[in-house]
Amino acid sequence: MDQQNRWTETATDAPRANGQTDPGGADFRPNDVGKADLSKRFIAAVIDAAIAFVIGFIPFIGGLIGAAYWLVRDGLELDFMDGRSVGKKIMKLRPVRLDGLPMDIPTSVKRNWMFSLGGVIQVLLFIPILGWLLMIPVAFVALGLGLFEIYKVVTDAQGRRLGDSMGGTKVIEVAS
Repeated sequence: MDQQNRWTETATDAPRANGQTDPGGADFRPNDVGKADLSKRFIAAVIDAAIAFVIGFIPFIGGLIGAAYWLVRDGLELDFMDGRSVGKKIMKLRPVRLDGLPMDIPTSVKRNWMFSLGGVIQVLLFIPILGWLLMIPVAFVALGLGLFEIYKVVTDAQGRRLGDSMGGTKVIEVAS
């Protein structure tokens, strides 16, 4: 079976592209699943932000590593993460691609690039004067994007934020 049709298998326990079973049962498609609980998404984001923030305190490279975590967090193929961020794993959420293919690093980067700006700001803190001057416009851009992301996830019928639109993804709730 080709990757494109993995979401449309008819058996309830048919494997998905990432090895999980279809959460919606027969004839599951990502667009058929409702909006993930916003409070769960918020808590997952706070968990992931805390991870990136703590990593960011490693002098000089911490901000870059934290930004890298934000970028690739939903595309890592690590067993304990299961193709999703630590926060989403804890909150039983999963980002899924609308084309039915498995999450990968390029898709994760498309949907999460705006959140990596926080890591850039942490790096700029360590660059006297020039870094501090650059930090101000980057912080305003990050704040504006963050507010727009919140607006989109709250108002969109499927809970898709700007990053989801760019990556062709949405977040769903799963049993585990």
